[in-house]
Amino acid sequence: MPLPPAPAKRAAFLNTEGLDTTPAKSRSARKPTLRQEPQEIEAPLTTKAPSTATSAPPKSEPMPAYKSERKAIPARTARIKKKHTGPTKLFVLDTNVLMHDPMCLFRFEEHDVFLPMIVLEELDGHKKGMTEVARNARQTSRSLDALVASHNADIITGIKLDGTGHIEVGGRLFFQTEPLAFTLPSSLPQGKADNQILGVVEALRVRYAPREVVLVSKDINMRVKARALGLAAEDYQNDKTLEDGDLLYSGALALPEDFWLSHAKEVESWQSGSHTFYRLSGPLVPELHINQFVYYESAGEPSLYARVTEIRGHTVVLKTLKDFTHLKNAVWGVTTRNREQNFAMNLLTDPEIDFVTLTGTAGTGKTLMALAAGLTQVLDDRRYTEIIMTRATVSVGEDIGFLPGTEEEKMGPWMGALDDNLEVLAKTETSSGDWGRAATNDLIRSRIKIKSLNFMRGRTFLNKYLIIDEAQNLTPKQMKTLITRAGPGTKIVCMGNLAQIDTPYLTEGSSGLTYAVDRFKGWPHGGHITLARGERSRLADFASEVL
Repeated sequence: MPLPPAPAKRAAFLNTEGLDTTPAKSRSARKPTLRQEPQEIEAPLTTKAPSTATSAPPKSEPMPAYKSERKAIPARTARIKKKHTGPTKLFVLDTNVLMHDPMCLFRFEEHDVFLPMIVLEELDGHKKGMTEVARNARQTSRSLDALVASHNADIITGIKLDGTGHIEVGGRLFFQTEPLAFTLPSSLPQGKADNQILGVVEALRVRYAPREVVLVSKDINMRVKARALGLAAEDYQNDKTLEDGDLLYSGALALPEDFWLSHAKEVESWQSGSHTFYRLSGPLVPELHINQFVYYESAGEPSLYARVTEIRGHTVVLKTLKDFTHLKNAVWGVTTRNREQNFAMNLLTDPEIDFVTLTGTAGTGKTLMALAAGLTQVLDDRRYTEIIMTRATVSVGEDIGFLPGTEEEKMGPWMGALDDNLEVLAKTETSSGDWGRAATNDLIRSRIKIKSLNFMRGRTFLNKYLIIDEAQNLTPKQMKTLITRAGPGTKIVCMGNLAQIDTPYLTEGSSGLTYAVDRFKGWPHGGHITLARGERSRLADFASEVL
C-alpha cells in the first residue's frame, strides 16, 4: 500500500533539513580524516625506513621486501601503495585456498603471493569433473594463464597482479622456478604434498630473513604443523562475511523505555486502512534500516509493533503491523505464537517483499509459516501460480546410496519436513470431513513442486513462490545462483539454522545464508527476522538449550 503524500510545507521542511544539511555535515566531517590519516600512518614508517634498509635482501634476489625498492609503479595503483611504505608480507598459498576461492589471488592488497610447484601440480589433478571444486580449479588455472600472458618481462621478477584489471591489488605473483633447499624433521614423510609446501615456506623464510613469510591454508592440521615447526600460518579470512566477534543482523530492534520522551517533539501520525503510520525524528534514526521491525513493550503502557517503511534524512516512517496472533487473521488456519513469528508472517504475506530470510533454532516454525503463507497466496489470493521447494542435499550421517525414481521421487526422502508440515496444515481444515481433507491434500500437493539444486542453473521462475530450506548449507556462490533465478512476480524465502551447518569448509561467518542476510540488509523489497523462541515442544526446547 503506497504512503499518502505529505503536506507541502512539511515536505519542504524535510527536504531542507534531511537532504540539504546532511551531505554538508558528512563532507565536513570526512575532510579532516582524509588529511590526517596519511600523516599518522606514514610518519612512523618513514622514521623506521632508514634503520631497516640495511636488512633488505640483496639486489640479486628476485623478490624485494620493500615497496620503495620496486620500480615502474603504475599511476593507477600509486594511491593504494602510498599508504604502505614499510615491508610487505609474502603469502604462500595452499592448494585448498585456490580451490575454495578462485579470486583469492587478488585479495591480498599490497602483499606478494607465492605458489609452490606442488600446488600447481595438485591444482592440475583436481580440474576434471563437474563439482564446485573442479570448477574453481579450472577458474584458477584460467586466471593464472591470463596473468602470465599479460606479463612480458622475466617471470622470475614476479608478475604484477593488477595486470588483468584488478587495480586494487598492489602485489606480485611469484612461481617456484628453482629447487629450494630445506630441512624438515625426519618424522615427516618427504614425499607428501603438504610437507613439501611446508619445506618451501621454511626455505623462503631463511632466504628472505627479515621479511615475514606466511602460509595461508584452509586445512587446520596443515596450520598446526606449520606452527609446530615455527612457521607463520593463517586461515583464509576473505571468504567470511562476518567475523566471529560480529553479530548477525537480527531484523528487529527493541525501542528504549524513554523512546516516546526522546522522540515526542516532532511526531506525525495518520491512519490508512487498518494501519497507523508514524513519522518521527530523533537519535535512534541512524541505527534503523528499511523493513526493520521495532517494538516497544513497557508495563502499564500500550505496546507498539511496527516496521520501518521509509528513511529520509533524519526522519523515519513506521507502519504498524497486522496482528497474526489473532484467530481472525489466521493464515491457512495457522496463528503466530510469539512476537518474532508475527514479524515473519508480516514479511511472508506482504506482496511488496520479494526476498525473505528466516533464521532460528529447531522448532521455531520457519517451514510451517512459509508453507502456510505460500498456500494462502497460491490457492486463495492467486498471487503466485505454484510453490517450488528445494534444499541443499547434505546428509547428517553417511550416505545411503543412490535413490530410485524421478527427480521428485529422489528428492522425497530429503523433504520429510515438507510432509510433516503439510500434515499439520491438513488438520486445520476440519469442516469438510475425510473426503474433503483428502481432496484438499491432493490439491495442495498438485501446487507444490520439489526441485533439486543441481538443475537450477539457467532456469527462470515466473510468478512462483520459491522456498529454499536448509539454506545454511549453501555457499555464497550457490546462494547467488538460486536468487538470480527469480523472474517477475517471484518471491524467494530462505530458511536455515546457522547452528546446523553440515557442509565442509563452511562456518557461520562464511555461509551463504549469512551472506544473503548481510547483503540484502536495508533493501526496500527484502526483509529478515531471527526467530527466537521454539514452539515445537517442551522437549525440543529443552534439548536446544542444554545439548
